Amino acid sequence: MSNPFQVVKDFERALCAYTGAPFAVTTTSCTDALKLAVNWHLKDRLAQQAHGDDFPWARPHIDIPKRTYVGVPMAIIHAGGRPTFRDEEWRGAYQLKPLEVWDCARWFTSRMYLKLENGDRIGDQMLCVSFHWSKTLGIQQGGAILHDDPEADRWLRMARFDGRQEGVAPKDQKEWIIGHHAYMAPETAAAGLVRLRNLPRHNDPLPWGPGTDSDYGDLSQLEIFR
Repeated sequence: MSNPFQVVKDFERALCAYTGAPFAVTTTSCTDALKLAVNWHLKDRLAQQAHGDDFPWARPHIDIPKRTYVGVPMAIIHAGGRPTFRDEEWRGAYQLKPLEVWDCARWFTSRMYLKLENGDRIGDQMLCVSFHWSKTLGIQQGGAILHDDPEADRWLRMARFDGRQEGVAPKDQKEWIIGHHAYMAPETAAAGLVRLRNLPRHNDPLPWGPGTDSDYGDLSQLEIFR
């Protein structure tokens, strides 16, 4: 019997060809992609702090626009960071400063890994994209991390798969990390592969604000993030 999960790998290869990214790690959502990307950047620092008196109060600050999807600061918290908010008008993508992580949920186009919407060159960056039905690719759900780091690629693939290696039974697993249940289902990848084949080469960033499906409020005013 053929491996049904091969289509996930096929979709990831197609994403690399379309976006220009050396690696693409698919996930269940863009929110999970952001959580894993932040987790990768913070994991060593948090492991060191776990042995000190300042943990967990010294969670690293991650700065994002105050008007964005509410799941973004929640993903930062789950990944071990502390969200702070800046007043920024953004289009298509924005950086989770000071990390080399970009939220590109509202922007997906060909060769995007080679050049951001604002003209900045990409280098050692992680771009997190969304495939939600309301986004450019428009399948039922899903996301991906576009990046160029072989070491990060190995960790991210284990982290999205409950901390273990794909294709290895849990009883036979020799190496473990603390992971997440964020592996893209084969049927989602198959739908993405079909849609991607017919997607235009150029896609403008999706608008947000009054009159759109995403009129983001000021997250800095929410008590939960104070």
